[in-house]
Amino acid sequence: MNSPLSDYLSYSLQHYTQWKAFSGTIGSAIAFKSEVPGVLLITPIAEQTPCKRIILSCGIHGNETAPIEICNALIRDIYEEKLSCQHELMFVFGNLPAMQIAKRFVDENLNRLFDPEASTLSGLLEEEANQDMLNLEEHRALVLKHAVDNFFSNASSEQQLIHYDLHTAIRPSKNEKFAVYPYLHGRPYCKEQLQFLSDCGVNTILLSQTPATTFSYYSSRKFGAHAFTVELGKVKPFGENDMASFTAVTHMLAQLIKKEAVRISKYEDCPLEIFTVNQVINKTKDDFSLHFSDDAANFTAFKKGEVLASESGAEYCAEYDGEAIVFPNAQVALGQRALLTVIPCEL
Repeated sequence: MNSPLSDYLSYSLQHYTQWKAFSGTIGSAIAFKSEVPGVLLITPIAEQTPCKRIILSCGIHGNETAPIEICNALIRDIYEEKLSCQHELMFVFGNLPAMQIAKRFVDENLNRLFDPEASTLSGLLEEEANQDMLNLEEHRALVLKHAVDNFFSNASSEQQLIHYDLHTAIRPSKNEKFAVYPYLHGRPYCKEQLQFLSDCGVNTILLSQTPATTFSYYSSRKFGAHAFTVELGKVKPFGENDMASFTAVTHMLAQLIKKEAVRISKYEDCPLEIFTVNQVINKTKDDFSLHFSDDAANFTAFKKGEVLASESGAEYCAEYDGEAIVFPNAQVALGQRALLTVIPCEL
């Protein structure tokens, strides 16, 4: 019988509802364990504490398949001893039921449920009555927050904490690969991280200016981790991704995992475009609508004064020439973000 690590994705999808924790070793150098569905810990067996704790998460939206396939391939390479692991590593396959039905989510957008100030897993799930009140994604968010808490809170003070939450976007993008840098509450931006992302082929960075409830913000805010939401292209079904377009990011993640020198270029030479979020437009009425075509790409720019969206009693316009749209989605639930606008800036 093959190890679950030979195809961790398939194993997780098949056994999600009847999960049995498993653990083991790969050769004499690596230990692994998976106590909850879709969360896999891989740890070097060494006397010296690894200098990094890294989370690679994917599938927070179930139809964003390319990052899921990338992570599954990295796990298989570690299992087959083609890739050594020199850091403490946690893979997260987020919304397994949504993957099974090839949908973004089942009940609710999982990436809006990682509030670092909200109740913990132990606080909400001690009583069965509380479990019955939670939908699938609410329960899953608590499980994943608990896993992150355990992984990061036990780190030594010398260890660097990293979390790359890998996604693909609903719409095409003029800037195909981009990353959202969560609001840092006054902490400095990290030049080394921006350089690493550039070497991954991520040529655009969005600087968030407000707290959020995304998975990457959770790790950044609660643990001070270097965390990013990384968009790698457009949503496609399993098996239809052009994996050649992810060569750079796959290579750099592998280099990061095996602790080899990963620097390719100097930061000053990185071809990065930096944007800051200017407007966060939430849907508050049922008649909310976007005033551009359904196939308008992320980073499409508008002139100052052009109407971007409207709903009863409100009209949302571009405030600057060249203000661009990101993540437009009029189908979100009431109260959720329907559109970001961004403007160029410098660090």
